[in-house]
Amino acid sequence: MRRPHVGAAPGRRSVWKWAAWTIVILLVLYFPVGALFVENIDDDPQFGPQNVAAGESRAVALAADLVTREVDVHTWAPMQPFFLPAGILDNMPNFQRGIMAALGRFATEMMDQVGRTRGSSQVDRDLEQARGFLNEQPNVWIWQPSVSLMPSATSAQKFRAGREKLIAYNKRLAAGQAVFERRSDNLQALIDRIANDIGSDSAVIDRHVIEQAGNLFDLQCDDIFYFNKGRLYANYLLLRELGTDFQNVVRDRDLTNPWNQMVETFRVAAELHPWIVWNGYPDALLVPNHLAAQGFYLLRARTQLREISGILQK
Repeated sequence: MRRPHVGAAPGRRSVWKWAAWTIVILLVLYFPVGALFVENIDDDPQFGPQNVAAGESRAVALAADLVTREVDVHTWAPMQPFFLPAGILDNMPNFQRGIMAALGRFATEMMDQVGRTRGSSQVDRDLEQARGFLNEQPNVWIWQPSVSLMPSATSAQKFRAGREKLIAYNKRLAAGQAVFERRSDNLQALIDRIANDIGSDSAVIDRHVIEQAGNLFDLQCDDIFYFNKGRLYANYLLLRELGTDFQNVVRDRDLTNPWNQMVETFRVAAELHPWIVWNGYPDALLVPNHLAAQGFYLLRARTQLREISGILQK
């Protein structure tokens, strides 16, 4: 009698089957689970600069520490490619873009106003370079095919370079080798620029509410909301520290209460964090309009900034 052939083929097929299913399951879980671990919309209102030496600017130190937190402690999500878990995130990248937009504005105003004696004086080299780096595009990975097929510096690397220039400026400031003009006109110019940015953000909200209100499948409203949230949060931290940097101006112009109220408005606005961002009708009964709610605080903050600016102008 012929003996049946006994082989390991069925067992091997079973092993390969389980291996294939394991790979499929891991791939399915890779993006959502990985994204959950990466996502961190950090709106901690107690965040502040560390180890600020005598003579340094607290606002400049805050800006440098905020770059460190978002780029090195957290993941810089806006530049992550599609094949990494952070690449599928939506709210965190927009929040970080908003933060960097505020820091870029701050660096620009430091270079143009606060960090020089007069408009005809020489621009501080560290602040000039910090302005350039912090206003770079936030979404550049190792390759940017639309520009070149060759590897390039990433957004994170450029932001780190901007941070180092802020730190270098602050160290020179403490050593008496740099300028930080604590004049009322400089403070007025800076808050006027912030007010202009807020006005622009409120206009974006207004247009989007007019065009998309009531659309329950609006996929852009959360992008707008979290970009504004990031800018509000960074401006809250910066204005809080600028109140200390310019404490003599704030005190001499009797601005302590208006300044604190304005900073508090930014804090409240920055801490809005709905579970889902809805763009319902402004007078809806059930579905809220979170953009309209955010827009209220934007305009309140802008009004308070303008009031302070008017006092500083007198």
